[in-house]
Amino acid sequence: MVMRRSEYFIPMLREVPSEAQVVSHQLMLRGGMIRQLTSGIYNWLPLGLRVLRKVENIIREEMDAAGAHEILMPGVQPAELWRETGRDEKYGAELLRFKDRNQRDCVLAPTHEEVVTDIFRKNVRSYKELPLNLYQIQWKFRDEIRPRFGLMRGREFSMKDAYSFDVSREASLAAYDKMFKAYCRIFDRLGLQWRAVVADSGAIGGNYSHEFQVLADTGEDTLLFDPEGDYAVNIEKFDAATAPKPREKLVEKKGIEVGHCFHLGTLYSEKLGANVVLEDGKSVPAVMGCYGIGVSRVVAAAIEQCHDAAGMMWPAEIAPFDVGLMTLRKGDAACEALAAQLYADLQKMGKTVLFNDRDASAGEKFAEMDLLGLPWQAIVGPKNAKEGIVEWKNRQTGEKLMLPAGKVPF
Repeated sequence: MVMRRSEYFIPMLREVPSEAQVVSHQLMLRGGMIRQLTSGIYNWLPLGLRVLRKVENIIREEMDAAGAHEILMPGVQPAELWRETGRDEKYGAELLRFKDRNQRDCVLAPTHEEVVTDIFRKNVRSYKELPLNLYQIQWKFRDEIRPRFGLMRGREFSMKDAYSFDVSREASLAAYDKMFKAYCRIFDRLGLQWRAVVADSGAIGGNYSHEFQVLADTGEDTLLFDPEGDYAVNIEKFDAATAPKPREKLVEKKGIEVGHCFHLGTLYSEKLGANVVLEDGKSVPAVMGCYGIGVSRVVAAAIEQCHDAAGMMWPAEIAPFDVGLMTLRKGDAACEALAAQLYADLQKMGKTVLFNDRDASAGEKFAEMDLLGLPWQAIVGPKNAKEGIVEWKNRQTGEKLMLPAGKVPF
């Protein structure tokens, strides 16, 4: 697919907006990916939405492969469900409460443990129907007291949340392990540097959990990890007595939490009466797990990890386009012909192309393409075009290659 820059809606900014404090917020605004509607709530524009959808697709493929079933639950929930679990008070002011026209108490969903457990208790009866794992990719709302850092801590955000149901703790821990491994595949495929660390369960509850952290200098958490092994821990939880390699051999880095796995046990199923009948006729509460990924936060975290002074540097797996194509002299017959040939070759390969066909200087085009951070830039100049040569630039490494038409560097 080719998109002409002159026809594509990318409202870019020359200056860094004063309200943007972190790199991801600055670059997403400058690059025309998002625009703020109100405090902590953003419109996703075409370029940003392409990245969001790519992240969603990777997550969806791995969740489906792990045997989870996709559903979609409402954003508006009846408050009585939250009263059943006691979280209407425990969750505090971040839970947005309101009444509908019939004066029924409602909440705007920050999470969906209550609703998915309600689905289970009304539709599943026998152990024969287990194991079961349900997931969704859905927008959620948490009324943050001080939204900040753009998508990093907004009020509305996209999340993938999954919920496993089993008949025993042993079976549930096996489901947890399956999801943990699926998460590892997801973050590997996203093309990011990440670590999984043992974590606190917080407001979700449960007795066993792991955080998935994207490594970035702007992260709020400090991690210690073995660069050659799986050991990783939040520095606040580091215990020299139980650590496998010495403190001085561990690497210290900042991290951004983008995913979390929780083993819930029967915390919700007991309170909501989500029981299953075993083979011997005994009724027991289902044993649950909960697994979340902040989809919109992954987009921001990727920029926090992958950028330089010129702009974004997208991993190939989630870049909005594979190639940024530009001609250095608009209207030049040789340039236009070679660009058309190159586009046809890339299309046959299934690659997506953003063609910067604007009537602008070479410097402006280079600056714009560096800001957008597409993995490869294909540069067609009048002199090289006459010789059938395309200049290729790798945005991540800065490497430049001169290749004859018909050859590409990937």
